[in-house]
Amino acid sequence: MDWKKAGIFALGTLFGYEGIRLLSSKDAKKVYTHGTAAVLRAKDTVLTQVTTLQENCSDIYADAKEINEERAEKLANANQDEATDKTEK
Repeated sequence: MDWKKAGIFALGTLFGYEGIRLLSSKDAKKVYTHGTAAVLRAKDTVLTQVTTLQENCSDIYADAKEINEERAEKLANANQDEATDKTEK
């Protein structure tokens, strides 16, 4: 049996056990709680910005649609005037 490998295994097991105890301590739980709270605040901020962006996009879409409708109406009127001019001649 290789004592060096056995020692490394024992140290790894010990560090793993202590690491689990450290990660499940009250202080670690406080850190996790504060981190989660920060993530939730960031989520709320992002959702607010997304909502604002969606509203702006809706406004832009409606304005663009209106511009195209006006343009199509002007073009139809111009074509109708041109057709009227041709029939009068």
